[in-house]
Amino acid sequence: MTATGTYAPRPGAAPLPRMIAAQAALETKMLLRNGEQLLLTVVIPTLLLVLFSSVDIVDTGAGEAVDFLTPGILALAVVSTAFTGQAIATGFERRYGVLKRLAASPLPRWGLMAAKTLSVLVTEILQVILLTAIAFALGWNPHGDPAAVLLLLVLGTAAFSGLGLLMAGTLKAEATLAAANLVFLLLLVGGGVIVPLDKFPPRAQDVLGLLPVSALSDGLRDVLQHGTGMPWGDLGILAVWAVAGLAAAGRFFRWE
Repeated sequence: MTATGTYAPRPGAAPLPRMIAAQAALETKMLLRNGEQLLLTVVIPTLLLVLFSSVDIVDTGAGEAVDFLTPGILALAVVSTAFTGQAIATGFERRYGVLKRLAASPLPRWGLMAAKTLSVLVTEILQVILLTAIAFALGWNPHGDPAAVLLLLVLGTAAFSGLGLLMAGTLKAEATLAAANLVFLLLLVGGGVIVPLDKFPPRAQDVLGLLPVSALSDGLRDVLQHGTGMPWGDLGILAVWAVAGLAAAGRFFRWE
């Protein structure tokens, strides 16, 4: 307060961590209020887990179906949030000029992307809590090292975030909407999420096994179902996709 009794203003931007946290909270609230996003991130993975664990539709091999399905559904949750949901939301923000206006704010562009990444991670934590609770109710019996599971999820998130941002930053919003949903369906069918990869022809297995969703679902399945150690091969595939996707997104992303 000044000597005259009036408050002296203190213009300027808030500290960078506070700006990123505020933007991340806003991004998370917008995502959770969006019905289409909730369908992708919550409803579809939950229904698939309950349906295929309760009804003998797909041959998941020896053991309980829920033990095979849960790792794949966790991988699908990462795809739905980090790739499909983020690509669609960011694509339409870019179309309507939201990204252009945010880029002119005190929050730097890399800070905006960091906020989006934090929002994705918060959403994924909520997804994992919900899906694991449902899986335990269905009789899931997980094994393995939690650190390996965490590393797989983090690398999977990085890989699919890079690919989602690359798509959102290079295609038109309508094309992003169609392509992201199509890729989601293709990965659901051919990524080892519900249908084991060994059900496909050998040549197709070699190709499908290099996809990030296959590496993520197989890695999680090796750890959680079979109790193996660190799945270095799957981690390597995810790391390559993460570096390539994030680098390409940083290089080709257009803000307008």
